Amino acid sequence: MISSSVGRPATLTVAAAVLAAEGLLALALGGYVGVETVIGKPTDLVTSIAVAGFGVLGGALLLWVAWGVWQVLRWSRGPAVVTQIFALPVAISLIQSAQYGFGVPLITAAAIALVALLAPASTHALMGEDGAR
Repeated sequence: MISSSVGRPATLTVAAAVLAAEGLLALALGGYVGVETVIGKPTDLVTSIAVAGFGVLGGALLLWVAWGVWQVLRWSRGPAVVTQIFALPVAISLIQSAQYGFGVPLITAAAIALVALLAPASTHALMGEDGAR
């Protein structure tokens, strides 16, 4: 584990920041849906609770992965990359539905995170010189 900023490449700092921003947004949106479920009158209570729970849990997990990337922990790369790969079709679907305000920032964030996570400096820091640590 490399915990100093000297041993952390800038690419991992960028990736951790993007993941943390995504996690905070998911957490906030999940919390918002939860509050609206409690104070409002949802048409489908079970779905509203599930969406709120998914947002809060997903946001918390993204924050945990962001912390792992920030700490240069090898395990964090896989979930970080998979999350961004899943975000791409969601973003494309949003853009195709003319939801540009959501789709464009999401596809931008996912692309930035993927490039940062897969950069040679990130690979070296997380996996070692030859890719095997």
